[in-house]
Amino acid sequence: MRDVPGRRMTLNGNEIYFEESGTGSTWVVFESGSGAGRTLWDPVVPLLGDTARTVAYDRAGRGRSGRPAEPQTIDDMAATLVALVQALAPERVILVGHSMGGLIVRRAAETLAPAGLVLIDPTPENAPNYDNWAPTVRKTDRILAVQQALSHFPPLMRLLTSSYGRKFPADSYATMLAEDFTSAGLTTTRHEITAVAAAIDEFRRRPPEPPKSGVIVISAIHAARYQARNLDLMREYQRRYAAQVGAQYEDAVSEHIIPAERPEQVAAAVRRLIDAEASQEQ
Repeated sequence: MRDVPGRRMTLNGNEIYFEESGTGSTWVVFESGSGAGRTLWDPVVPLLGDTARTVAYDRAGRGRSGRPAEPQTIDDMAATLVALVQALAPERVILVGHSMGGLIVRRAAETLAPAGLVLIDPTPENAPNYDNWAPTVRKTDRILAVQQALSHFPPLMRLLTSSYGRKFPADSYATMLAEDFTSAGLTTTRHEITAVAAAIDEFRRRPPEPPKSGVIVISAIHAARYQARNLDLMREYQRRYAAQVGAQYEDAVSEHIIPAERPEQVAAAVRRLIDAEASQEQ
């Protein structure tokens, strides 16, 4: 198990656990995708320690954070992110979101006006594969329900999550097994998938305001077998979003979990935004 100091803060009625590290005048706050907590960023955080102050946290219901009274919507999650940033880093912050986390940081950015956004294989709500996503949500929920039932048998969970074991440091993976791949963690993941489904319609009706800062979109060029059918569509609509907001768009020679497979690329994107912000101030 990893041994990283952290602390807790009550935000919007929920106790939120977070970890801080690094130095610098810019803060970088990480927002994980569905099913993941603060440990998703373990490969990235050490690469930024000499450049920025980093914050990785567990959303309500995940990891070491408290359980919310009701399942969280994407807007609820964005409100918590806003409160966290305002409490810790009210001046200059870069938001980094992976997958579902891209929806969260885009909504939060409307309030926060961050110095930059890094969107890592973000969920592109306008992609046609989301037009009738309800059957996929039901199928995913059934799979997660089975995993939840099997979570009481650690050897089986190690087998089911072995790809994470190959991608992450051993202590990070052990923490994931103890926190995210548990019955409670998988309950939250099921709620998060439902929240994404609702957010797809909401974002199509009321898209977040385009960010007023620099944006970098990083898109995975590979996919796991069960994701391969929609890979080209997802990448095309990530590219369209980047063009729409004037973002830099780049490929990652990776599958979806880019923070583990290409942490240097994520850190480099953050550094470019920090450098761009610094040059504007000179």
